Amino acid sequence: MKRLVLFVLACVFSPVGFGQAYPSRPVTIIVPFAAGGPTDIIARISGEYFSKALGQQFVVENVAGAGGTTGITRGAQSKPDGYTIMMGHMGTHGAAPALYANLKYDPARDFTPIGLVAGTPILIVARKDFPAANLKEFIAKVKDPAAKVKQAHAGVGSVSYTTCTLLTSQLGARSIVAAYRGTGPALNDLVGGQVDYMCDQIVNLVEQVKGGSIRAYAIATPARSPALPDVPTTKEAGLPGYQVSAWNALFAPQGLPKEIQGRLNDTLVRALDDEATRKRLLDLGSVIPDRAGRSPQALQKLVESEVARWTPILKAAQQ
Repeated sequence: MKRLVLFVLACVFSPVGFGQAYPSRPVTIIVPFAAGGPTDIIARISGEYFSKALGQQFVVENVAGAGGTTGITRGAQSKPDGYTIMMGHMGTHGAAPALYANLKYDPARDFTPIGLVAGTPILIVARKDFPAANLKEFIAKVKDPAAKVKQAHAGVGSVSYTTCTLLTSQLGARSIVAAYRGTGPALNDLVGGQVDYMCDQIVNLVEQVKGGSIRAYAIATPARSPALPDVPTTKEAGLPGYQVSAWNALFAPQGLPKEIQGRLNDTLVRALDDEATRKRLLDLGSVIPDRAGRSPQALQKLVESEVARWTPILKAAQQ
């Protein structure tokens, strides 16, 4: 009898026993895009901190396809035990419902939000010899049908597609559109002068802007980026209504236990306060959310507002 009592007490108070402390084995972070892109890089930076802080490997698995919805669908259908989480973003959890009629998940209902990791601001960029000295002159060219300005994007559903759709919608303009299979080919043709302009994440564009191979007209954030301090904000440059970020955030399948959600969020909060992690994210041009913006509740509200924002804009563009 005494041995039985000691065994039960050991199970209750030990991190092993009937219910092992989370995490007791490696955790998979599904990144719904190919390796090397902004979402992948941000997932790996944050995953490294999680691995050190929680004592188990957080392993990135790239599951690309259909604008990120293939990987997110797989993640949504995983067991809600904390061992499969996802790095979603503005496209997968904001724009997707308007772009994919047969989407197999509801961004606002089928996930347990963990927290916002980083904002990735959008730049308006053009080929280096585009004949416009500033954003106002650039806008005039885009709105002029005779100029036959050509826009590049990385495919329907991509950040460059959605954010430039927002731009032309606000301007009441139509551009000749060149669609590519990915940011790399689109950016290569922009650098080569085969297309005129793009809207895309700062993470993809910093080196080209710094090197002078493309021209940045504005950044779509309230404040300038330390990564490109000479690039004005859209408000400074004359287009205050164009504010957009391709944010990245952690999600788990719906039904994740509250204690695991809390542990993951607490680790994320500490990661974003960690000096080394912050520096790596800021060097990319990312914007780190404040403490209030890192909560699961804040992320849930962000998803709901992004779906409401993007749905009418993108559906109108498809008509």
